[in-house]
Amino acid sequence: MKVCVVGTGYVGLTTGICLAYLGHEVTCVDLNQEKVDLLRGGRSPIYEPFLDELMHEAAHNLTFTTDYAEGVPGAEVVFVAVQTPSLPDGQPDLRYLRMAAESIGRTIDGEFTVVVNKSTVPIGSGNWVESILRESFEQFHSRRAAGEFAVASNPEFLREGSAIHDTLYPDRIVIGSDNPRSLDVLNRLYRAVLNQSFTAPTFLPRPEEVGAVPLVSTDLASAELIKYAANAFLALKISYINEIGKLANKVGADINQVARGTGLDARIGSRFLQPGVGWGGSCFGKDTAALIATAAEYSYDMPIVSAAREVNQRQREEAVNKLLDELRILKGRKIGLLGLAFKPNTDDLRDSPAIDIARLMIARGARVKLHDPIAADRFRAEEPELATSLCEAVDEVFDDSDAVVLVTEWPQYLELDWGKYVGLMRTPVVLDGRNVLDPQRLSRLGYTYLTIAGRPVGL
Repeated sequence: MKVCVVGTGYVGLTTGICLAYLGHEVTCVDLNQEKVDLLRGGRSPIYEPFLDELMHEAAHNLTFTTDYAEGVPGAEVVFVAVQTPSLPDGQPDLRYLRMAAESIGRTIDGEFTVVVNKSTVPIGSGNWVESILRESFEQFHSRRAAGEFAVASNPEFLREGSAIHDTLYPDRIVIGSDNPRSLDVLNRLYRAVLNQSFTAPTFLPRPEEVGAVPLVSTDLASAELIKYAANAFLALKISYINEIGKLANKVGADINQVARGTGLDARIGSRFLQPGVGWGGSCFGKDTAALIATAAEYSYDMPIVSAAREVNQRQREEAVNKLLDELRILKGRKIGLLGLAFKPNTDDLRDSPAIDIARLMIARGARVKLHDPIAADRFRAEEPELATSLCEAVDEVFDDSDAVVLVTEWPQYLELDWGKYVGLMRTPVVLDGRNVLDPQRLSRLGYTYLTIAGRPVGL
């Protein structure tokens, strides 16, 4: 099938490359000429495991351009995967979505085109996009639209760091439209994934447990709400275990054992029950805010979702409070932070806990030293006021520091020879912000081990 993907951010690029690998003819449109030039040269502008390798294998089916007229005409499916950042009131900023819809409407030229909202958009956006498409189409073509296009929703459920895996071997595929023909087209587009009939890439083999993938076909509004409901629930799980972790601190319980014993209940599950400094990234914060804002339009409060957001923000402040309790004074102290990306295996800094923690430390008068094995270059570009605190080597983070905080659980940090660094520190204090280090081992090495969640060293 001929496919166009508008937007080469995290979702758009992953979608386009994976569909090209599956055999579809894909044109990716992005107005950023520098990014398009980079992609034409075979290099990805984002860090995502296996993305470069898959792009190389699918290169014969991939085209990158800044011109809608090169991608939209004749396409059976046009994905819209532009950014929808949050406005101050929590509502998504839809200006890029509007611009994309207007441009698509002007360039649609085919028998029937399904325009798919891949960006996470408020409930009802499908109808809004369709009205913009229709108005733009009719203005440009000087005639009324008569069945040339329809709008669908196909929310993504990708985890940064495993996006290729989640696209090729998904838990489910959700498609929503009020036009039955659109559902048929998308069913055909994803048939190889649904049946798992494609040849798996050698560097990412098909897991043995993966069989036929469930397809959820719904109306437009239901598909849009599924995305928000899923992300909000995952955010709730993380905030819930962090709240239980605070109680574990008070009663002397090991939160890791509590999480394990809770997660083994099949009704609950163990995923997203990892206590620590909380969630970040491009989705959870934005989507929970949008869900609350949408509910407010209908005079409806969502106290559970609101509480999850409050708990998550409190976890970042708790990192500072833990060091205050231990060091008493932060003014003039040197505090090292290991990890800047919001999670491992990505260079995404959006809503990163590390950035908030660094700023909170600086506001308290501390001097911060920052390190990340992958995201440092992006950090220099996006956070120039903090970039002077970057360290090139891990040794610099520990050198003469009063405390070191593990914020992002990169494998490189878990595999450190921690005994090598204890003598470099002024006061060997380690705050385990992800509850992944061995407290007994660090204590034997001479560190004072701290954790945000309840995890006594003696257990």
